[in-house]
Amino acid sequence: MTQISEAQYHIQCRLGDIGRYCLLPGSPGRSAKIAAYFDQPVKIAENREFVTYTGTLLGERVSVTSTGIGGPSAAIAMEELAAIGADTFLRIGTCGGIAMNVKGGDLVIASGAVRQDGTSREYAPIEFPAVPHYEVLHALVQAADQLKHPYHLGVVQAKDSYYGQHAPERMPVANRLLDQWNAWKRLGVLASEMESASLFVVAAALGVRCGAAFHTVWNQERQAVGIHEPENQNTDPVIRLGIQTLKNLILQDRARATR
Repeated sequence: MTQISEAQYHIQCRLGDIGRYCLLPGSPGRSAKIAAYFDQPVKIAENREFVTYTGTLLGERVSVTSTGIGGPSAAIAMEELAAIGADTFLRIGTCGGIAMNVKGGDLVIASGAVRQDGTSREYAPIEFPAVPHYEVLHALVQAADQLKHPYHLGVVQAKDSYYGQHAPERMPVANRLLDQWNAWKRLGVLASEMESASLFVVAAALGVRCGAAFHTVWNQERQAVGIHEPENQNTDPVIRLGIQTLKNLILQDRARATR
């Protein structure tokens, strides 16, 4: 896509501020935590939910920009970062388990996403699949194997309403929400989150690469059958997964460039 030099309206970054590889957490507070894994990190900008740092990994410039919650703001971040030179994105965030074997603390790598969002419909017909770029997905799985942390690979549900999931019974469309949730369970959907479908489809529209991985906070389906597990808020493993994935991509891209 065409790059522009002025500061982007929402993220307040401009051409030259960021690297081509970008991590996309949701929480603004997590940007600094992620940037601590970079070499020589520098805070670039902070505006609304968008907090950006840039540093290096393996000598390559990399960045992190928080997106806030949900598809609309995540799409804004991707659009504006791509406009100033980013071409490889990795969403690292949190999720809630759906499949019974997904436990709190496990990692989930998305091989695809249920498009239960609104943002992606502004970019592509609903028949278009929300899937990660295969190079990013390969680098994610490679990183998870390297780190030897429990992980699951499969489809996730990307939704727009947090409370539509957690309090569906009180919604005027309760029957539809509950029927869909049961369908996701029967189809083996691993977990629920709020950004991946939007990011995968926006990335396809922009011609950039994107993948996504999540830390499982808890699993309401396990809780419902009496498996009581405390919430796991330790996001360090998914951050380390994101850092290792960027390193794998950097090495992969360098190797391709020398062929």
